Amino acid sequence: MSIKFFVFCFFSLSVCAQFDYGIFENENVTLPYRIIIPKNYSPAKSYPILIFLHGSGERGDDNESQLIHGSEIIGSDNFQKLYNSFVVFPQCGSNDYWANVPFWKKTNKERFVFSKELSKNNMLTAVLGLIENLESKYSIDSSRRYLGGLSMGGMGTIELIAQKPNFFAAAFAICGGGHVSWSSKIKNTPLWLLHGTEDDVVNVKFSKKLARRLIRLNSDTKLTLYSKTKHNSWSLAFKESELFPWLFSK
Repeated sequence: MSIKFFVFCFFSLSVCAQFDYGIFENENVTLPYRIIIPKNYSPAKSYPILIFLHGSGERGDDNESQLIHGSEIIGSDNFQKLYNSFVVFPQCGSNDYWANVPFWKKTNKERFVFSKELSKNNMLTAVLGLIENLESKYSIDSSRRYLGGLSMGGMGTIELIAQKPNFFAAAFAICGGGHVSWSSKIKNTPLWLLHGTEDDVVNVKFSKKLARRLIRLNSDTKLTLYSKTKHNSWSLAFKESELFPWLFSK
């Protein structure tokens, strides 16, 4: 297990000033990531950490593309003034996936089919390894780990909190999905699901079914649906004024 750390300049100068560049290696998986270290970091204090999982279109190894969506909000000075937290954007490899879900390209089949089984996912295992590594180096509050993602990353978010019950303080998943049978493992993790009603990539039924089951289990679950919105529901989700106050209140 090893970690490399550099400073790297991103295409947006305002975001570049915030994010440093790192590479984490674990179990033959190389995981590029971008990180914000809280300003005036002091090991005498304890800080929350937010991990964000990008969508499938941002996969690769350039350690830049994963910042395309969300970083302008989560990577802003204002965000740090409000939450003073570690923010990490790992990047999934081009031939990998944040979730264990078959993808059918034929239009006459359900595009995603989630399994009841929670199998090991090397990329999610690497994300957990990265969190462990960062917590060994910095003063991070293990009771204030937060997770979020969109599309493929939304699926990975749901799968990871199912694999690691009680590990994260709260999570949000934008246009993601998971199997409803995971609800008993997810129920103790506050979860906000956000989805477009006209999503033509990841069917909104996945978020609706999961939310219904979790609410029946008295879980701290929120569901926000955007009418007449297709797959790019993240453009509205990141404008939710209560999303991050809710997340960091947990």
